[in-house]
Amino acid sequence: MNSPFSYLFSSSTASNVPTAESEMSERAEECAIGGDILEEIISHVPLVDLVSANSVASSWRSAISSSLLRLNTVKPWLMLHSQSTRSPSAVTTLAYDPRSHLWMEVQQPSSSSSSSSSSSSIHYFSLLRSSPSSLLYMLSASRFAFSMDPLHLNWQVAAPPIGWRPDPVVAAVGNHIIVAGSGACCGIQDDDTIPPLEIYDTTTGTWEWCDSMPTELMDSAASTWLSVAAEQNKMYVSVKRSGVTYSFDPRTKTWCGPYNVRGDDVESVFFSVIGCGGKGMIVVGLRGEAEDVRSVVMWELLVETEGRRDEWEMPFQLVEKLKGESEYMPSIHLNVMGDFVFVHNPSEAREVVVCEVKEGACRWGSVTAAALDRDSCRFRNLVVSCSNVTLPYLERARNSTLLTRNKTQSF
Repeated sequence: MNSPFSYLFSSSTASNVPTAESEMSERAEECAIGGDILEEIISHVPLVDLVSANSVASSWRSAISSSLLRLNTVKPWLMLHSQSTRSPSAVTTLAYDPRSHLWMEVQQPSSSSSSSSSSSSIHYFSLLRSSPSSLLYMLSASRFAFSMDPLHLNWQVAAPPIGWRPDPVVAAVGNHIIVAGSGACCGIQDDDTIPPLEIYDTTTGTWEWCDSMPTELMDSAASTWLSVAAEQNKMYVSVKRSGVTYSFDPRTKTWCGPYNVRGDDVESVFFSVIGCGGKGMIVVGLRGEAEDVRSVVMWELLVETEGRRDEWEMPFQLVEKLKGESEYMPSIHLNVMGDFVFVHNPSEAREVVVCEVKEGACRWGSVTAAALDRDSCRFRNLVVSCSNVTLPYLERARNSTLLTRNKTQSF
C-alpha cells in the first residue's frame, strides 16, 4: 500500500532508512502491537515518515505523541542553503534531523500552489543570508524578502528599508524585524534623512525609524564584525573582536549595556559569537590567534548579571574538523535553538559541530553535508540556519518534497 503522503516524502535510500510502512505496518500484520512496544518502534522511525503513520489510527497518533514526548524527542533541524553566486535563483537546501540522523533535500513548492504573494515561494533575487538562527532574508535596493517558516517554504516580500545598507545587522524579535548598522560605508551617519536603525512591523507591513546604535557598536557596524542574537523581546548585538555587547528592545526602542559576555576570558579569547538558547545566552569563543587556534570554548550566562552558569571546551578532534584543510581560522558562525548549538567555520560550512546541552552536560559531535562537493562549494554562497520542525508542521507542508539523501552515524 502506498503512503498517502508519498508525494511529500520520497526516499532515495529506502534500504537504509526505515519508513512508517516497512518498520511499522509489517510488524502490525504479524501481531497486534501497542503500548510501550509500539512507542519503542516509533522512536526509531524518522520524523518525516511519522507523517503517514500518524494518519493510520487514533491509537497510533496517541503512541506517536507519547513516543516523541518520552523516548526520542523532536530536535531542532540544521539547515544548509547552497546558492550559486552566478545565478542567485539556483539554491539547494539540505536539512539535517538530529533525532533521526538523517540528511534530506528540501524542494520549494511551485509558485502555482501559493495562495498569496505575501506568503509564497520565492524567486531568489540576491544573496541569501541568515540571522539569527531561523531567519532567512534577502535585501536589495528595491526589495526585502524574509522567511521565518521552519523549512522556509513561505516567504514575505516587503519594501526595502529607506537607508541602503550593504552588510547590515538583521534580527527578528517577536513581530519585528530590526535592520541596523552598516552605515559608515554608505554615509548614513552623515545624512540626517537616512536613519541608522529601522524596524519592520510584520503585522502592519510598515517601517519605523529609530535611534542609532551605541557608539561602541557603530565603530564596527556591519554583520561581518558584529554577532547578533534574539530572544522573544530583545535583540543582542556583540562586537566579535572585543565581546562588548548591548541589548535593544523594539517595544521601548531603547538600548541597554554595555555588557561583558567574556568575563575573565577577555585577554585569552580573540573572537566570540553569541546566540540565545532555551535557558540563556550561549557564547562561543576562540582562544589563541587566527593562525593557531588553541581551543574553542563555550559558556552559558545571564547577560544582565554577566554571570556564567556553565562552561565547556570543544574536544580537540572536533576543533581540527572545524579548521578543515587550513590551520587559519579567524572566525566561526553560531546557530542556537533550544538545547542545540551548531558551530561552523565559514570557509568549511560542509562540516558542522553539533552540541546538545542538557542539565549542565554537553554532548559533542559533528555532521558533514556529504551531498555538497567540497570544490564546488568554493563558488557558492553557503548559508547555515536551524529551525524547529514539528510533526504538525510537516503534516501541513504538503506542497514540499523532502528527498532523503543518506543516514549518518549518530553524533
